[in-house]
Amino acid sequence: MRKSLVTLRFALYGCKNRPFFYIVATNRYKPRNRGYLEQVGTFDPVPNTRNEKLASLNMDRIRYWLSVGARPSRPVAILLGLAGVLPPHPHSLVVAARNRAALAAAAVTSDVPAEEVKEEDKEEVEENKENNANMTSRENQENDEDKNET
Repeated sequence: MRKSLVTLRFALYGCKNRPFFYIVATNRYKPRNRGYLEQVGTFDPVPNTRNEKLASLNMDRIRYWLSVGARPSRPVAILLGLAGVLPPHPHSLVVAARNRAALAAAAVTSDVPAEEVKEEDKEEVEENKENNANMTSRENQENDEDKNET
């Protein structure tokens, strides 16, 4: 089977430290930003104020290009898998499993039993308790002195 001449891929626009991508259908032998056949979407990988990465897809045209044999590049295939146009890309599943494991590990470490606390941490806790006790006893003495003066 021959490889398709048309590919769906990212074309980088934007400026330094602020990438912005067009999702384009193009001849696979052309350079990244040169001479695309059609722009079918955009992708802004920099999170906005709500921590969202924005993507705009022309689903009809993407489905058309896929139906005539265009092959998506790996990053576009991952994005289209997340959008539901294609089946989820295997890389997306690996990343999701890694994120779930990291969240589970973070939840476990936040619920650490007292036996697993390091000796250094125990010493710091004891010092903090002593300092707090000294501070409260000083405050109590000052309050008693103020009451005696009035």
